[in-house]
Order: sequence, then structure tokens, then C-alpha cells
Amino acid sequence: MRFFNILERNVFHGELYVIIKPKLRSRLGYAFLQPLYEYIYHHYAAHINHFALIKLILYSLDKTIFYFIIFAIIRLCWLLFIRHRRTLKSEACVWLFSFYVILLLMLTVFRDTYFPWQLTFNFHRNLGDINLVFMKETLKLTQGQSMLDFFYNSLGNILWFIPFGLLFPKIIQKKSMLLTIFFGGCLSVCIEGLQFILETGVSDIDDVFFNVCGTIIGFIIYRIIYRFL
Repeated sequence: MRFFNILERNVFHGELYVIIKPKLRSRLGYAFLQPLYEYIYHHYAAHINHFALIKLILYSLDKTIFYFIIFAIIRLCWLLFIRHRRTLKSEACVWLFSFYVILLLMLTVFRDTYFPWQLTFNFHRNLGDINLVFMKETLKLTQGQSMLDFFYNSLGNILWFIPFGLLFPKIIQKKSMLLTIFFGGCLSVCIEGLQFILETGVSDIDDVFFNVCGTIIGFIIYRIIYRFL
């Protein structure tokens, strides 16, 4: 998973290029943030480098709002049906974690489509497209004209999984570091696998490593907060 996962590696003299697939442009449509997107586009698009990144963030956030509303309706019905008492703090963690996971998936896996029936699968993709050589592609980024791409991808993948390590132990009510790392790694592998099948990103073992590092950092922060609060 690349940070915001729109960075598809096209190595040419060690540089990294931002690529937005044509089908994303053809299917682009907003349910909530169209006015905001148009305002930013008309006033700032010409002055922002990699405006495609801003466009993808807004599009993913729009989809996240849509599916989070669906989650909220289902969650409220479930709470009313089971009549199970939960503390406001624990329930807030569930809602925050759900929003985070939805946004993460929209930015990485489902960035090209809005609805499930728009998905296209490629089960015959060459397995050689998966990078299984540890740090091979990441180290290539250090050969570019700037170290920005290297830090952008490595730190980005770490930062995106810190919320998982921070919130997941609270969700399952278990302070197990190994369990948190296991599920954080599983989520990362699932993202890489779906990116491969849906052709929405580059599947890279380095991304899983950085995601797990982010999960560990998040768990450490969780333990510190739990100890002092």
C-alpha cells in the first residue's frame, strides 16, 4: 500500500510518478463534497503540485461519509435491538475505528469505484507483479533526485496504521500486543491482495512491514495512554 495509495511505482531514473487511472476519472462523482471539490479545483488546482492527490483524498472522503452513514444506521439498529449497555467511550472508539477503516480502504483498495457492482477483478494477473524482495523497491527511492519520495512512502505507510494499533485493543478489550500486530498484519496483507486482484495499486512486502511498524507504534501509544489515564 502506498501512502494514500495513489503512488504507483514507475521507476525512471529513481523517480516516482503520481498516476490516476483513466477509469477513476470517468467514474468520478461526489455525493457530498462536489461543491468543495469544485471550489478547490477552480481556485487552487493550478497552484498545487500533484493535485490528483487532493482529488483522490476528497473522492475517498466522500465515499467514506456515504458508507459510514450506512454503518451508523446498521449500528444504531443493532444497539437498539440487543439493548446492550455500552459506555460512551467504548462506543465512540467503535465509531472512530469504523470511520478509519472505511477511509483506509477507500484510499487504498476501492479508490476507482463508488459502488460494489463497479468492481472488476483480475484473477489471472501475473504473480511476478508482486514485490516480495524486502526493501528492494523502497531503497530504489533513495536513488532519486529527492529523498521526499522515500520518506513519503515509508513514513506514510507507518502513519496510516498507527490508528489501528491505537484503537484495535480498545475495540476487542484485550491489551495483547501480539494479537494487535497479528490483525494489523492481516489487514495490511488483505489490502495488498485486494490491490493486486483489483489492479488498484502496487503489492509490496515493504508496505506490510511499514504497516506492522505503524501498528506497533500505535499499540505503544495506547499502552502509554492507558497507563497514565
